[in-house]
Amino acid sequence: MTKNANKSYLIIVICFTILTLLLAFPRPVNDFLNYLNVKFIPHLPERPFKLGLDLQGGSQLLYEADASNIGPEGKKEAMQGLRDVIERRVNMFGVTEAVVSTQESGESQRLSVELPGVKDINEAIEMIGKTPYLEFKEERPASERDALLQEQNGEDPYFIPTRLTGQYLKKATLSFNQSTMAPEVLLEFNDEGAAIFKDLTEKNIGKKVAIYIDNVMISSPVVQEAISGGSAQITGTFSIAQARELVRNLNAGALPLPIKLISQTTVGPTLGKTSLHKSLTAGFLGLLGICIFMLVFYRFSGLFACLSLVTYVGILLCLFKFVPVTLTLAGIGGAILSVGMAVDANILIFERMKEERRRGESFQKSLELGFSRAWPSIRDSNFTTLLIAVIMFGFGSSFVKGFALALSLGILTSMFSAMFVTRVWMNIFSGTRLENMKRLWF
Repeated sequence: MTKNANKSYLIIVICFTILTLLLAFPRPVNDFLNYLNVKFIPHLPERPFKLGLDLQGGSQLLYEADASNIGPEGKKEAMQGLRDVIERRVNMFGVTEAVVSTQESGESQRLSVELPGVKDINEAIEMIGKTPYLEFKEERPASERDALLQEQNGEDPYFIPTRLTGQYLKKATLSFNQSTMAPEVLLEFNDEGAAIFKDLTEKNIGKKVAIYIDNVMISSPVVQEAISGGSAQITGTFSIAQARELVRNLNAGALPLPIKLISQTTVGPTLGKTSLHKSLTAGFLGLLGICIFMLVFYRFSGLFACLSLVTYVGILLCLFKFVPVTLTLAGIGGAILSVGMAVDANILIFERMKEERRRGESFQKSLELGFSRAWPSIRDSNFTTLLIAVIMFGFGSSFVKGFALALSLGILTSMFSAMFVTRVWMNIFSGTRLENMKRLWF
């Protein structure tokens, strides 16, 4: 890397670091612009960090689903459909940062609902505990529709309920058209539902029949012909993922999956703020201790490692804010752990450089060999940890997922800061008189 190129890289690193820190903490800059009453300079976007219930306060509800009437092959789909419905209900309740996940404990099927910031937990429990309601609606006559549109009384002006509900639907399955291989959704009704469905399709040929779950429309296919026999198919331009989601939602409204609240944990907002304050204090003290250690043992090299940590912190905070990542105590723990891994990479590099300097190599040569020979160890250690984090994210509960995600982002960021940012800082002094002052570096 030429001297001019390295200077350009350093300017980019400094500007990028400042930008990430400003995006992570925009309030002081925006307040200053407001104080000066500056209109022509755009303000920085202010987005709060997403906090989990253990930092923000809230409740965690644990439900057990009765899946005794469902075969082993249908439990996973039924639970996933139930999760989708409960998540939709929670979002309608106004909890946009809620986390709804399924858990399997032996033969028991459980549903975990995390509700950060919820004040009226009893209303949330009542809303969540209802059985998902599936219904089929037909188009409203044009005269009634126009009248309701003028009245605007809150009643659905386009569709009216029918007798066909989820209790008559035996199951919904995903299939593919043999000619076009396009995804289709197959419906199968019981005997009574087959008769109702036949009557419904006979009088609505060429019209839409809308399918609702909890008063939310999930599909509105057009009836092509009268359908008898209790089986029907829904075709359209949806993708495989959309068709699979429709199948899950239909089964969630059709299959008997009553749920029972078995555990409720509440974290008050004051306790959440205390946990957040202690976590941030621990993170700051840990970062300060690492910087002191690096400065004492590696002197000028340690200073550059500390500067690369500033870049690391800025990038990581921006990722947490704009991905966004819901921060929990476990997630903050994962982030702090990745700080140690970032410094560990710098230590490997500096120790390699010390060995090369003892052999009489020049500063530039020892710098190149230090980074190149330390890389295999840094790569292997980080990627094995990253692999474990991916496994934890795939199979763990919500708190474990938060730890794994924060750790993964931290690992990737730390590798960039150690292998690129630290090297850019140290390259600046290659070829200067300072490079010969060995006591200054190690």
